[in-house]
Amino acid sequence: MYSKHARERMIERGISENEVEEGIRRGSKTLQKPNKILFNYKYYTIISKKIKDVYYIITVKLRW
Repeated sequence: MYSKHARERMIERGISENEVEEGIRRGSKTLQKPNKILFNYKYYTIISKKIKDVYYIITVKLRW
């Protein structure tokens, strides 16, 4: 699931849903308090929350 903000940032930064899904599968995972998960992959970071078994994508940002 993607927030409206995440979709806007993905379009703005040229990052596709496939790239986000790959980043979740293959990226390095960092926990951020209180309940956020960051996935660092290639040139972008995915900020998400896990609700039950679904990742809710909050935003996607460039790493540099």
